[in-house]
Amino acid sequence: MAHATEAPASITAEGPTSHTQNQALRLSPYQLRMLHGGIHGNRVRNLRGMAHLEAWDVRRQLIRIFGFGGFTIETISLDLVHENGEMRRKKNKQGQEYGDPYMAWTLVYRAQVRLTLLDTAGREIAHYEDGAAGDSVNQPSLGDAHDMAMKTALSQALKRCAVNLGDQFGLSLYNDGSREAVVNYSAAHPPQQWKAQSQPPQPEPEDPPVKPEPEPQAAEEDSTPAVRSPQPKPERPRPAETKDAAPRLTLDQFKPKVHRGWDNLDSTRQNLLEARKLGLADEVVPVGDEGTPTRLRELLENRIAELEAAKSGERSAA
Repeated sequence: MAHATEAPASITAEGPTSHTQNQALRLSPYQLRMLHGGIHGNRVRNLRGMAHLEAWDVRRQLIRIFGFGGFTIETISLDLVHENGEMRRKKNKQGQEYGDPYMAWTLVYRAQVRLTLLDTAGREIAHYEDGAAGDSVNQPSLGDAHDMAMKTALSQALKRCAVNLGDQFGLSLYNDGSREAVVNYSAAHPPQQWKAQSQPPQPEPEDPPVKPEPEPQAAEEDSTPAVRSPQPKPERPRPAETKDAAPRLTLDQFKPKVHRGWDNLDSTRQNLLEARKLGLADEVVPVGDEGTPTRLRELLENRIAELEAAKSGERSAA
């Protein structure tokens, strides 16, 4: 008696893939009909001239075709590859800076994801692995920056896995953004096996145009117009732009931050950067028992050099 055997794993352009040749026994005619169809235009978004799918819509279509519990998404790896903080001020639509300085965070993550498909009996049909990088730029909240970059990397990796399932998951969009099906035919699933049996019991719902997932807005740009009424009112001068105006933080107000971060290299570096932004770097402070007059930037630069030397010595000792 013959037994079906599974084919060995193969490598595709989108990443490692494992599949079997007896999928006709595991996918229903209705599932095959959906997979062979072209993608509806309402599911496609255009961003900067490029057609793409939203990650939440990819998950929705996976549920529709394979069912609740009919697939699993596994994070193989998720790594932080870049993190940078820089002092900035917000800008309105005219490019004018306003408000207090803030730390703007830019992060990049890299993710590797595996998508596994199951039949109704819980047996694996196929699995696909792929990776992607995702970033968040100039976020005022470090937590939001990490969250956005991680989700972007994971979502992009999932979409790259799912595109191996064909037109319903964006394969045709690689053909100059086309919505028309490019697969059309699979020798493993000839039409006579599913077309005659695959008519849906009732009309399928037509989805409204897909919307993007909400994301934190970078604080560098203000989404509100600078002028809110037809008759603009004269703007009051900002303290930082007024002639001979004092910095927003006085030296006495800034000193506690210097003391709190005195033994931390990253904090001292950030304090030096902030002192320059606030115009405090050349302020003179008394140092030592004799109260030697020293510019704040020189004090912080010397402390950074001491902490770096101590850190280098610790590494050498280890």
